[in-house]
Amino acid sequence: MELRDYLRGLRRHWIAIVLMTAVGMGAGYGWTLLQTPVYVASASGLVQSTGQGTDVGSMSLGDSVARSRVSSYLIIAGWTDVAEGVIDELELETTPEELINRVEVTNPSDTPILNATAEASTGADAKALAEAWLRSMATVIEGVESESSESGEAPVAVISRESASVPTQPAFPDVQTALIVGGVLGFGFGIAFAMIRTAADRRIRNAEDTEAKTGVAVVGTIPFVPSMDEKNRLVDASAANSTGRNGTFAVSEALRALRTNLQFMDVDHPPKTIVVTSPLPGDGKSTIACNLALTLAAAGTTVVLVDGDLRRSMVAKTMGLPGGAGLSDVLAGRAALSEVLQRTEKSNNLLVLTAGSVPPNPSEVLGSERMHTLLADLTKHATVIIDAPPLLPVTDGAVLTHQADGALIVVTLGKTTYDLLEKALDTLRKARGRALGIVLNKSPLRGADAATYSYEYRHDYTSKHAESKHPDTPTAEAPSDAPTSSRKAPASKATRTAGAPAAEESDEFVTEPPTDQRG
Repeated sequence: MELRDYLRGLRRHWIAIVLMTAVGMGAGYGWTLLQTPVYVASASGLVQSTGQGTDVGSMSLGDSVARSRVSSYLIIAGWTDVAEGVIDELELETTPEELINRVEVTNPSDTPILNATAEASTGADAKALAEAWLRSMATVIEGVESESSESGEAPVAVISRESASVPTQPAFPDVQTALIVGGVLGFGFGIAFAMIRTAADRRIRNAEDTEAKTGVAVVGTIPFVPSMDEKNRLVDASAANSTGRNGTFAVSEALRALRTNLQFMDVDHPPKTIVVTSPLPGDGKSTIACNLALTLAAAGTTVVLVDGDLRRSMVAKTMGLPGGAGLSDVLAGRAALSEVLQRTEKSNNLLVLTAGSVPPNPSEVLGSERMHTLLADLTKHATVIIDAPPLLPVTDGAVLTHQADGALIVVTLGKTTYDLLEKALDTLRKARGRALGIVLNKSPLRGADAATYSYEYRHDYTSKHAESKHPDTPTAEAPSDAPTSSRKAPASKATRTAGAPAAEESDEFVTEPPTDQRG
């Protein structure tokens, strides 16, 4: 995997990253609610000499004596005698050892100051504990100094100079710090989740990786637009129409690009019989087949759309045509081809051959010599698009591909896995079928898996370009899927043959003059 793959993974899973970050912050805040708050208050006392001298020498000597006592007073501050005095004064229900752990006495460097910092569950208790600790220290120190003095009076005393203030905010837990730590941990888990999912993801995400892993070219990327649903699966291939951001313009342009790729796949011998299949049901092969047939017909090519899915036929429903007799009936000899070919209002250059009745042995019917002969006859006069069953559940699609010029394999972007695609390609190889290319279906217009080419930009560009050239006329279609020279070049021999069969060729497909076939 390259750096861009990881960046796409992060973009693809950004919702999970945001959610995990939010969960981490919520967990951090919840942890603060479960903790017992700790308030901290400080009180200060001054160590000074009790001598009565007023001259400078006596005062300096007293200050030196007080400073020399400070270091030993810090040790006395941790005595149990001090803690017991505080317990008696405040009537606390605790042990001296536990209380000592809640108080810390410090001395700023080179000063006779003692600072008592106390912790409690409330601000008032912390204030009272700090002040009581200094008073208890003063009492204990006075007793110690008195016992060691010859006069029986303590030469040095601890005097409270600054009372503790009641804290309004607890020192622990710190809500802001907990939120930051929780958010960072959640964000880290989100990044790790996205990286693991990206590395383990076997679903098809883009054309570059698909071509690199399968060795088969991606000949089309069909975007997903909400306006195409179960009731409306077809796009208007005759005009560059758009119905807004959710319009089908992007699909039309993608189909034109697919049409161009097929036409230039082999300039001397372009494929005339094309099977459209997929690894599994639900990839949109029938929709692609119908729209591809309409797109080819819009370019002036005579097209026959054959529903080769005799098990679950969808072409008649998608094209809005009645079912009735069809392919299976022609192969069984119950109907002539000219009797079951149907025209559609969508295009004058398109004929549709529906599936017909369901036979008991679809694979054998599709692989029969009659089917081979039928396709050969149709190919003489038109480009044949066959909607075939999926490759993995049944063998029908592979059988049809063996009799055709090749197959387009439709896969769903973000759903179909490389394993399924490889199995489908292997099925074609075993049947000696040719994979013309892969079509990525349902590509998002935005997001990490969106196609590199912006369809919205393409639409805006072509529309503005047409308006600038013809400001007073409606925007005309300028197919962007073929070079300029190819649009002005005369029709090739293969195209003329498809549109107007030779006079000496005669079979049941040619039942009307070519002009009538085109309306």
